[in-house]
Amino acid sequence: MKNTTVYNCSVIEMDKHHSDVGNITVIENNNKDIPFDVQRTYYLYDVPGGEERGGHAHRELQQLIVAASGSFDVMLDDGNVKRTVTLNRPYQGLLVVPGLWRELNNFSSGSVCLVLASHKYNETDYIRNYEDFLSYKR
Repeated sequence: MKNTTVYNCSVIEMDKHHSDVGNITVIENNNKDIPFDVQRTYYLYDVPGGEERGGHAHRELQQLIVAASGSFDVMLDDGNVKRTVTLNRPYQGLLVVPGLWRELNNFSSGSVCLVLASHKYNETDYIRNYEDFLSYKR
């Protein structure tokens, strides 16, 4: 998706069901909550202070990134504009479209980054070099 921009990404607020004994948020594969069926789920945790994750783009993969615990920043880059989104609520997720460079940083202590992905892992979908990403976007 060469034509996507950082403005194609949005924070999605998911249903939060509250009770006296805690909260629950449900995300279903019905295109009601997110615009893709989840094919892969993973999470990042124990990221040391000052470290970054990500540092790549995807040609086709869409993601919903959620701060399941704690907080962190997601920097999005479309080759022209950079935008940083802070995630810090477990009932909100950042929808990241294909064709954008992303970096995750500024992890709080004990944070957990949950990622729901539209495709299974495929190394050929990754663009891991920033200069290659800029060439791809041209």
